Amino acid sequence: MSLAHGLGGRHDLPVPAFYAFAGAFAALLISFLALGLLWSRSRFRGDRAGKPVPHAVQRAADAPVTRRLLRAAGLGAFLFTLAVALAGNPDPARNPAPGLLYAVLWTGLVPLCLLLGPVWRLVDPLRTLHALGCRLRGRDPAAGARELPARLGHWPAAAGLLAFAWTELASPQPAAPATVAAFMLGYSAVQLAGAARYGTAWFDRCDPFTVYSGLIGSLAPLGRRRDGRLVLRLPFHGLDAVPALPGLTATVCVLLGSTGYDGFTTLPQWVRLVQSGPLDPTLTRTLGLLTTIALVAALFAVCASARYAHTLIPIAVGYLIAHYLTLLLAEGPRTFLLVAHVLGVTDGLPGAAVLPVDPGTVAAVQVLAVIAGHVVGVVAAHDRAVRLMPPERAVAGQVPLLILMVCYTLGGLGLLFAA
Repeated sequence: MSLAHGLGGRHDLPVPAFYAFAGAFAALLISFLALGLLWSRSRFRGDRAGKPVPHAVQRAADAPVTRRLLRAAGLGAFLFTLAVALAGNPDPARNPAPGLLYAVLWTGLVPLCLLLGPVWRLVDPLRTLHALGCRLRGRDPAAGARELPARLGHWPAAAGLLAFAWTELASPQPAAPATVAAFMLGYSAVQLAGAARYGTAWFDRCDPFTVYSGLIGSLAPLGRRRDGRLVLRLPFHGLDAVPALPGLTATVCVLLGSTGYDGFTTLPQWVRLVQSGPLDPTLTRTLGLLTTIALVAALFAVCASARYAHTLIPIAVGYLIAHYLTLLLAEGPRTFLLVAHVLGVTDGLPGAAVLPVDPGTVAAVQVLAVIAGHVVGVVAAHDRAVRLMPPERAVAGQVPLLILMVCYTLGGLGLLFAA
């Protein structure tokens, strides 16, 4: 049983590979040319944009009882997952812990955050545990023993996401409940230690799932204005508001690279290398994961600067949808049935994971997600370029970025058709 990969393959794709590649290239080129001709000034206003939602909606969203219920739900789900990972059935097919971590949390956060914004901050169980511990000691959760150094930025989050990717894609038994328990305990220890030292600012900047949720949530139509007002806005404004902190590029490259690596781990050539190559399988998978991330980062470093790191976010989201959509649709419902079985709600074990929708429809969504992510990245890059560069250099200065987008698009579609 492998929870790290989706279902389906190239035989499910609704169009021939040539037309998919040609359409993607045409979409990027036409977008680039149209923006160069029609978009001469920056139009995105970051966290200053948006139409306020009704006051009743804002009050309900910010009500203390709403926040307490969300925190209780997050803490309860965390404790349940850890308990079944530690003391539940060691068979991954009978234990919901791997599905809760990989299929529900990792993949489920993508549609939730795309719709509602960075929801993990509201349900984060470790933030709740930290707050409870501070209350018992009479301390302010926001205050730490030291101020969080600005140079840390998102680097700890990038390291945390790399640790999660290694657990999911390169560890010896990623679907084993014991592996899930080890990751959860190690992750919790690091995050609670960081919060004890630096306060809640640690979670906001350094917690991998908070940063992951925030980056995806920057594309949501629902967001927060600078004054705290809950607003409806074009996703481009939220994307423009992402702060260019140290480590942002590394964080997004880890997301892109690990998702790309997952795309070719099912290729027969890679499977043969892992199983019969000269190196230990875990070492081979680890080197493959690190190499893919390094290639993604090197290509970005050659073609762009950190000021454009936010343009990689929609590309990463497109890759996440393309590679993990089937995992969410198939393993998500099965995981909840396993939870019901563990809680005694149902008697029988669920059967094998089944894709509940037509594979061709899913495949079309996968292709569109990759293309749409790159087109959004091109628009975001152009808006940033006309803000930072003189008008006569803005278009020419984006040519390396266009090349980068084309390379990432070809790579993403290539993995879909090769899977």
